[in-house]
Amino acid sequence: MVNVIGLGYIGLPTALMLASHGVEVVGVDYNKELVATLNAGKTTFKEDGLDELFQAAVAKGVKFTTEYQVTDVYIVSVPTPYDKFSKKIDPKYVVAAVKDVLKVCPKGATIVIESTVSPGTIEKFVRPVITEAGFEIGKDVHLVHAPERIIPGNMVYELLHNNRTIGADSQEVGEKIKAIYSSFCQGEIVVTDIKTAEMTKVVENTFRAVNIAFANELAKICRHDNMDVYEIIRICNMHPRVNILQPGPGVGGHCISVDPWFLVGDYPSLAKVIDESMQTNDKMPDFVLNRIYEIMKEKGLTDLSRVGLYGLTYKENVDDMRESPTLQLLESQERHLAPGLKVYDPFIAADVVPNQYHDLDAFLADVDFVVIMVKHNEIKENMNKLLGKVVLDCHNICKNPGVYHI
Repeated sequence: MVNVIGLGYIGLPTALMLASHGVEVVGVDYNKELVATLNAGKTTFKEDGLDELFQAAVAKGVKFTTEYQVTDVYIVSVPTPYDKFSKKIDPKYVVAAVKDVLKVCPKGATIVIESTVSPGTIEKFVRPVITEAGFEIGKDVHLVHAPERIIPGNMVYELLHNNRTIGADSQEVGEKIKAIYSSFCQGEIVVTDIKTAEMTKVVENTFRAVNIAFANELAKICRHDNMDVYEIIRICNMHPRVNILQPGPGVGGHCISVDPWFLVGDYPSLAKVIDESMQTNDKMPDFVLNRIYEIMKEKGLTDLSRVGLYGLTYKENVDDMRESPTLQLLESQERHLAPGLKVYDPFIAADVVPNQYHDLDAFLADVDFVVIMVKHNEIKENMNKLLGKVVLDCHNICKNPGVYHI
């Protein structure tokens, strides 16, 4: 049996994927309400294919509880935030989960840390917890790092098809965990050491963050001299060795906007390019807010309450708002002492910010100026409804005449 600890955006799909492919799985989370929802037959967030996967896992006997189980394999998939001042990882949730596992696990159990961590985290924070509890690592308890490699919006497909990395102290233990993930993973699974596995996951997200920062900086340069950054990137990407990503209103989610900071926090005198790139991305919501003010002045608009932000999530077609650029922009707007922006997102049913709408037509009826912060399919399919309005398109998806860009 596999005990999956943490049933959030990563842990739940992992538990369901394992269970649906014949592995006996018990999912554990301290959140009683979340566990009750799952036991009532409902998923806790929106994701393409998740409901079908849930039903398949339930049919195979997956269980959900708040109690840690006695078994031989534990997969820890809990949040790993970072300290916004020091930029270092805060491993408290991982450490707490491991401590709880040690209270019930039998000798010889394997603890798999699936949460993304900075290189050296397991050595500095997890190993001491195990040895201090009286366990001998490699004999009483085995340690493995198997970082997830999936993205909200395409989780189910990527769990099945993406390559994976297994970091372990020994090849034998690594192969044992590889066999578990091979129950569903159709991609290549590489077994390496723990610190290498830690580093590769952080580096993957850092590469994308730096590439996005380059695109965002290009957008600012092109805005300064009235050039079309999208046309420039399109032409440059025709070169076989160039692949520039697209600029946008900022970077959100719990991967690209967080993981690179781990390297900045741990290697402050070395990670200079990464540091500058992250600062560039973090400043994009302010840049968008300034563009809103510029366009309002150009168009003779004075009422900020007639400006609407389309999209609250950090990316398209998901309900995940973690580190959302829209939320960052709204915080910046409050600092400018100019409240009033209206907000709408088809994926967010609860009221989470002031002036939030829950119907596209009602939202558009009350605004003159629309800022496309998220490229949900809904807005792509309703561009005709934006005709006659001032539009700031942060993703270059609107082909209506007179559209502004970042």
